[in-house]
Amino acid sequence: MPDDKSDRSPWNWLLLLPIAIPLLTFLYNSDEPRLLGFPLFYWLQIAFIALGVITTTLVYQMTKRRRQR
Repeated sequence: MPDDKSDRSPWNWLLLLPIAIPLLTFLYNSDEPRLLGFPLFYWLQIAFIALGVITTTLVYQMTKRRRQR
């Protein structure tokens, strides 16, 4: 009986992106550019949250389809 409940999907590697990218401090080690008066650091943190949501949704959708087969 094969084990079809394995979590070893290559799509799971994408989940490292929202962890690794915010650790690259040179991306937001600046005051400029400003967006609506907010320095780069603040609006880039919101972009990192969006990256995490998009990446998690993509991985979930791709692995969910694989499980349905």
